[in-house]
Amino acid sequence: MDVESLVVGILGGTGPQGAGLGRRFAMAGHRVVLGSRSAQRAVAAAEPLRAAGLPVDGADNSGAARQSDVVIVAVPYDGHADLLRGLAGELEGKIVVDCVNPLGFDKQGSFPLAVPEGSAAQQAAAVLPASRVVAAFHHVSAVLLADETVEQVDTDILVLGDDREATDIVQALAGRIAGMRGIYAGRLRNAFQVEALTANLISVNRRYKAHAGLRITDV
Repeated sequence: MDVESLVVGILGGTGPQGAGLGRRFAMAGHRVVLGSRSAQRAVAAAEPLRAAGLPVDGADNSGAARQSDVVIVAVPYDGHADLLRGLAGELEGKIVVDCVNPLGFDKQGSFPLAVPEGSAAQQAAAVLPASRVVAAFHHVSAVLLADETVEQVDTDILVLGDDREATDIVQALAGRIAGMRGIYAGRLRNAFQVEALTANLISVNRRYKAHAGLRITDV
């Protein structure tokens, strides 16, 4: 599938995960629009990437949503539903890729939070009925995404959704980043365990001082 010309917008594009994904998509040749609650902050985050010759712009979240063909949601879970509800018009008809992991933290480490809709991705689908919601990019290390010495981010991306064309497009987009591969992993109703698995990976990474991802065998 030819996805080279797609513009990728990132809500929460000034955070570690959003900025890292934006950088990698820009390296793959996509125009990227980093979004933030503050347009000024987003422009500032885009500036060093532009100085490095990458096609990255900054805007407020609304502007990033309007300018983009595919929009990645990389915001904290506690503001997730309200942000998307406020951008429903700008996101109408677009592929919205939710990579939010609803997690809590205590002295014993991280743990998954209960989401009324079942998962953050299902919550996104509930508040964006006119958008094509896909779940993906949950398990990618923000540290590796941002590290200029890492040429390839070797991990498989689990892609879930109810719209076959949308999941195919997101799989193809994942494959545009060096080292990544998009793998279809089921319907959106199965997103909870994918989001929750992030808590296990955090435990792995803390114990082994690593930035572990996932690889699916025999596919």
